[in-house]
Amino acid sequence: MLWQPSLPDHYLSLNDDQLNEQIEARRAQLGEELVILGHHYQMDEVVRHADFLGDSLKLSQLASSVVEDRARQGVGVKHIIFCGVHFMAETADMLTPDSVQVILPDMSAGCSMADMADYDQTVEAWEIIHDSLKRQGWEGRIIPITYVNSTAAIKAFVGEQGGACCTSSNAGQVFEWAMNGGTQPKQPGEDIKILFLPDQHLGRNTAAAYGIDTDKHTCVYDPRLTAQGEPFGGASEEELYNAATILWAGHCSVHKLFRPEHCAEIKSANAALAPGEEPTQILVHPECCKEVVDLADYSGSTEYIINTLRDAPEGSKWAIGTEVHLVNRMANEMKEKGVEVRMLSDCQCLCTTMYRIDEPHLLWVLDGLCGIGTTKDAPIDQAGGPIKVRNVVSVHPDATKLALLALNRMLEHTGGGAVKA
Repeated sequence: MLWQPSLPDHYLSLNDDQLNEQIEARRAQLGEELVILGHHYQMDEVVRHADFLGDSLKLSQLASSVVEDRARQGVGVKHIIFCGVHFMAETADMLTPDSVQVILPDMSAGCSMADMADYDQTVEAWEIIHDSLKRQGWEGRIIPITYVNSTAAIKAFVGEQGGACCTSSNAGQVFEWAMNGGTQPKQPGEDIKILFLPDQHLGRNTAAAYGIDTDKHTCVYDPRLTAQGEPFGGASEEELYNAATILWAGHCSVHKLFRPEHCAEIKSANAALAPGEEPTQILVHPECCKEVVDLADYSGSTEYIINTLRDAPEGSKWAIGTEVHLVNRMANEMKEKGVEVRMLSDCQCLCTTMYRIDEPHLLWVLDGLCGIGTTKDAPIDQAGGPIKVRNVVSVHPDATKLALLALNRMLEHTGGGAVKA
């Protein structure tokens, strides 16, 4: 997590109407030079100011496309404000020209899952795993796959080692690409292993869907256990040898909160319904643990969840296992269609780091871009001060080059086209 300075008291004293009015005024002042991106997990108060709403990679790709479109019209986009978390802003920076500055309103808005895969720990694990397998006489290849919910440094590592990124919607396609040899076609008799970062649950669910017996042929590598003296991250050398997929010990703090007993409760209630009564269907994100995914009626990405609900027939009932802001937004939208949507769990399944992006921080970075209140002598609500571009997220060119290898391999093999090189 990065450090974020406290906001001036002025921003915390504004009411909702004042925040909304001032943010919209700044947006109008900056015009086409500004693009605001809002992630699906973001609060409604922030989403209402976004030019585009979507998941992390889609938003970054969309931003890149908008920058190109506006450039053809003679308008240069100067700033992208990403109302998401840090790794998302990194991806947006990598996919847009150097002339565009990507801003994260609160630098402490990180992702606990992404932070669970540290670059140095990953390099160490790569060496430890290879050394162990070599001692055991294994001569195959390990191909790394990283979920896009990872840092630019991890994407760069994966790109350098011949691997690829994946999303929750295309993980199966990328997994198959890797099992077939990735960048080098698999040779007869060659053994391929996958190191899946940083979300063990998406990795395990993807391996199971591919047909791997996850009880016998997956193991978990936990770098924290290595640091505590366990030489192979808590796994045994035999488990590393037998594993088709080595899972990094990472998880989403939101989706971890959904448990098998939540599914069992709904299924029990469904079993007690009178004939003709509508049962509740369970729809979850594949970042949930395998036990939850196995009990669910459907599992898929954020876009899959949204589209499934929008296509749902009138009168249907759904329990959703994903972030609360998205579920509440969909519940309100679907109510008009006569579709009942609720959370799978009654607990507050909130992305707390995403929650740090709020209207006061959004206004603060916008004021900087407009030169408002940026000098000690100027009133906070008057322009005329110097432009201050706050909270710029910038990825080193060397890391960008390698990370784009991983992103492009994903896109080339999933029908997504290539991003900039």
